[in-house]
Amino acid sequence: MPTRDEWHAMLEQRLPPRTTYVARNRAITALYARWYLQEPWLFQWAGMASFASDQVGVALVLVEMLNSPHGALAEQISSAQAKGLLELGFELYGRVLGMALSIPMALHDAATHQLLLDDLELIKQGNDAIFNDIGWAHLAYSTGGLKAVAANVRESEQGDLLDGFRMLDEGAHQLSGASGEADYRAGAELIRKGSVAMLRHEQMNVLPTYFDQMSDLGKIFASVGAWLDFEGATGLNGQPWFGGHYGALAIVSGSRSVTNPVDRWEWIERDVLPKWARVSAAYGERCAMHRRLVALANQAPTMLQQAAGLMNIVYPALGLRSNQQARVALPSLVQPA
Repeated sequence: MPTRDEWHAMLEQRLPPRTTYVARNRAITALYARWYLQEPWLFQWAGMASFASDQVGVALVLVEMLNSPHGALAEQISSAQAKGLLELGFELYGRVLGMALSIPMALHDAATHQLLLDDLELIKQGNDAIFNDIGWAHLAYSTGGLKAVAANVRESEQGDLLDGFRMLDEGAHQLSGASGEADYRAGAELIRKGSVAMLRHEQMNVLPTYFDQMSDLGKIFASVGAWLDFEGATGLNGQPWFGGHYGALAIVSGSRSVTNPVDRWEWIERDVLPKWARVSAAYGERCAMHRRLVALANQAPTMLQQAAGLMNIVYPALGLRSNQQARVALPSLVQPA
């Protein structure tokens, strides 16, 4: 039976280096999506995680925009020019992304520019930390069952994480031996509870280390961008959005923040999980969510990534100078699948 470090090593072989922000995020997102696609009735947590990780990827694309090899967007392109570029056929995730993109447009101060980059780095680290914490367990369970997970969890993980996999395992056994509707519902409910236990573990035990370090601006930015696109929607109707749950005023004032674990968990319980229950119950190979998951599993670039790539191409044509002060070196957004 492989050790935890060996499970980690197996996964790392499938991922780009940690320094390749966008490419690594897309590879992590793809693994989550593939786990769900293999067993959609079982790996509910991985399904939700694929959409959350994809949204983190939006933030990492903004890092690329702020530190383009052809010039920093915030310093070298006017709002009118940016609007003209976006009108070339790219509808960037509706009004939320419009709000998000307005932030780098306003970053004329170098200190503020770096502050936002530091916050985006923390978001990236949180994404990596969640994968390190639970990715190995999904690989271990799908390969060696519950024993492979139980043999490698730390003492601090004996609660939500191990209990989550135990409930998944018990629910799977109940479903396989179900003799009626009551047995089937009992097994499905155990799987649901196990998935929620895993989700709570990551939200309460892993993410606070990174969110607590963010600036006030970064916390507002994270709250604005906290939404999950389960079905490839062009707007926010029907999608779980932190700002829609609490209201824009609460976010801007700082009275509610997705970086606050209490606020975040209330949003998850009252908005994210009910909407996930709806789309997962209707899941099938012809549904919109399946198409989204297949695209994520295949690392297909999103429209935002395509738009950022376009900006990198048109910068020279607009005569924009190179940014010699770029502090974060990132690869091209156009990555092979």
